[in-house]
Amino acid sequence: MDTILYYIFIPLGILMKWCWMLVDNYGLAILLFTLATKVILMPLSVWIQKNSIVMVRIQPEINFLKAKYYGDGDTIAEEEAKLFKREHYHPMLSLIPLLLQIVLLMAVIYIINHPLSYLFGAGEETVAALAAFIGANTEDSSFQLLIVDAIQKGTLSATSTVSGVDASVLSALCENVAAFDLGFLGLSLSAVPSATGGVYFLVPLFAAASSYLLCLTQNLSNVLQHEQGKLNQYGLMALSVGISLYLGFFVQTGTVLYWIASNLFAIAVMYLLNWLINPKKFVDYEALEKSRRELQAIASLDGGKKERSKEEIKREKEDYKRFFHIVNKHVVVYSEKSGFYKYFEGVIAELLKRSNLSIHYITNDPNDVIFEIAKTEPRIKPYYIGLKKLIPLMLKLECDMLLMTTPDLDKFYLKRSLMQKDIEYVYLPHDPMSVHMGLREGALDAFDTVFCTGPHVYREVRATERVYKLPEKTLVEFGFPYADTLIAAGEKVNAERAKHNDPTRRREILIAPSWNEDNLLDSCLDELIAGLYNEKNHLIVRPHPEYVKRFSAKMNAIVEKYADKVGDGLSFELDFSVNRSTYASDLLITDWSGISYEFCIATKRPALFINTKLKCLNPNWEKIDCVPVEISLRDKLGIALEKSDLDTVADAVETLFREEALYREKIEETMKDFFYNPKTSTEVGAKYLLSSLAARRKKS
Repeated sequence: MDTILYYIFIPLGILMKWCWMLVDNYGLAILLFTLATKVILMPLSVWIQKNSIVMVRIQPEINFLKAKYYGDGDTIAEEEAKLFKREHYHPMLSLIPLLLQIVLLMAVIYIINHPLSYLFGAGEETVAALAAFIGANTEDSSFQLLIVDAIQKGTLSATSTVSGVDASVLSALCENVAAFDLGFLGLSLSAVPSATGGVYFLVPLFAAASSYLLCLTQNLSNVLQHEQGKLNQYGLMALSVGISLYLGFFVQTGTVLYWIASNLFAIAVMYLLNWLINPKKFVDYEALEKSRRELQAIASLDGGKKERSKEEIKREKEDYKRFFHIVNKHVVVYSEKSGFYKYFEGVIAELLKRSNLSIHYITNDPNDVIFEIAKTEPRIKPYYIGLKKLIPLMLKLECDMLLMTTPDLDKFYLKRSLMQKDIEYVYLPHDPMSVHMGLREGALDAFDTVFCTGPHVYREVRATERVYKLPEKTLVEFGFPYADTLIAAGEKVNAERAKHNDPTRRREILIAPSWNEDNLLDSCLDELIAGLYNEKNHLIVRPHPEYVKRFSAKMNAIVEKYADKVGDGLSFELDFSVNRSTYASDLLITDWSGISYEFCIATKRPALFINTKLKCLNPNWEKIDCVPVEISLRDKLGIALEKSDLDTVADAVETLFREEALYREKIEETMKDFFYNPKTSTEVGAKYLLSSLAARRKKS
C-alpha cells in the first residue's frame, strides 16, 4: 500500500499494538484505541468547539444581514466574508472531524485486516510467503486474517516449511498468533456479518443505534448542530444511520466495534466540552431567536423565485448558442430587465439612424419589451440570457464595445471578458445622482468610458481617480435622455390639467419613499398621515416596488391599518406598471428616493424631503471632496425636514404650495446647469460611440 495513507496508518498501528499489549484482549484494545484517539484529538476538539461558538454567536448578525439584503446574494456573501474575518471564524473547520473520522475508520479497517503487520511486526516478504503457502491472494484485503485462521487451525504451523521464511521467525510468529484471541463478547472480531449471518445480523443494528444516539444528542446539545434547520438535522441523521447499517453488514465486526465506541465516546466528548466551554456563556440566544424569526418572516414573504418553464430554459439555451455563432459583433447592450430599455432607447435609435450597425441586446428578462421592438427593427438582435448563463457569456464575450447601466463591473458576478481584453466597457447612467455616494465604492473602476449626466458626475469621477490614483477614464459629457422624456410627460399632464381646471379638486400629495432602512413607511408614515390627512388633501402612498417585493406582509399590514381612510382622502398605488401619479401630483414627499428628481424635473413642482437615515452605498464617500447632489439639491428643489420636526409638516406643505411659483423658477434655474445637452444627449452619445468604433477600425 504505497500511498500517503499507509504512512498515516503506521503510527496508528503502533498505537493499536500498544493498546493490545496493555490489555491483552483485542476487543478491549480496540476500545482503548478509540478512547486514545479521542484524547489525542482533544485540543482540536476544543478549537472546533470554540469556532462553533463563534459561528453561533455571530449567527444573529448573519440572519439580520440576510434579512436586510434579502435576495441580494452578492452583498450577503460580501458582508458575511467581512464578518467571518472580523470574528476569526473558519467556515471549513467543521469539516475536519468528518475527515478525521474517515481517516481513522480507514485505518482501523486496514489494521484489523493486517494484524500480522501491525500487531506481530511481520515483514512484507514473510507475509507474502505465508500467503503463497496457504494459497491466499494478497490482493484480497483480508488475506492476513486467512493466515491467522490457518495458524490457529494448524494448517500452518512452526513445523511447516515455507519458502523464504526462516524457521525461527515462523516458530515465533506461530506461537504468538496461536495465542491471539479474536473473540469478544462471544463474537469473532474478524467475522463479516453479511457473510457469517445468524447472531451477527445484530451487529449492524447496534452500529445504526449508536449513530442514531449520536445524532440525536448532537441535535439537542451540539453548539452548532442544534442551530441547524430540522431538514439538515434529520437528513444528516438518516445519512449517518444508513452508512452505519451498510458498514455494519460489510466490514469486520472489529471495525463495527470501533465505530460504535467512537460514536459513544463522541457523545461523552461533546458533553465534556459543553461543560468546559459552555456556549450559553457566549451566545445571546434571545437575539438569535429574534433574528431567526425576522429572517423566516422575510423569506416567507418572497414566496421563492418563480420557476422557469421548460420553454424559457430552451429559449435561453438557443439564444446563448445563437449569440456566440454571430461573429464580428460591434455593439452589445446588456440590460437587467424590461424597465431599463428607456435608458438605452434614444442612443440605440441614433445609432441605427446614423450607421448600418446591428445592436446585440442581451436581457435577463424573457418578457423584455425589446423582443417586440425587434420584430419591426431587424438590426436589433435580442437575446434572453438568465443571470447564471450571463456569467460565462461575459467571460467569453467578444465585441468592440459593451453598453450597460449595471455598475460594479468586475466586483461581483459580472466580469470583464477573458477572451478579448480590448472591449470598451461603457457605463450609461440610469439616474442623475452622484456616483461616489449612490454607488458602491469602486463601482465604476472597471469601466473604460463613463457617460456623465452632468458636471457633478464628471467632477466626482475625476476626483475619485485622483484620490485612489486610478488611470483616467474617457468621460463623455452626455446628459440624461430620460429627463427629456420626463419633462415631456410632465408638460402633457400640466396641459391637460390646465384644460380641465377644477378649483374644488383636492390637492394630490404623493408620498413615495425609498425601500432602504429607516424609509418613510417604516419610520414616520403615521406622523405624515396624521399631519396631512384632511379635506384639502388627497394623499397617495406609492411604495418603492422593491419594498413591496421584499416586505409584502408589512405593506399589507399598512394598507389594512388605514383601510377606513382609503377612498376618502387616502389611496395606495401598488400597480407599478403605470406612474401617472409621479407627474399628476401637486407635491411629492419622500426621503432619499430618486423619484424626487424625476418629479421635480417633470413637473417643475417642489418636493418635501424628510431626513431619514442617509441612503448611502459607499461608506467612504466623504473621501471624495464633492458634495453629493442628493444633499446639495434638497434645499433647491423644496424643503428638507428632520424627523423630529414632523409636527410642522402641515406648515411646510402649505409653504411649498404658497411659494410654488418661486420654486418653479429655482428648479428651472437648477436644471439648466444640472444636465449636459438637454434634448440632444442621445445624439451626443451616439456620435461618441460611432467615433470610437471608427478609431478602432483605423487602428486595426
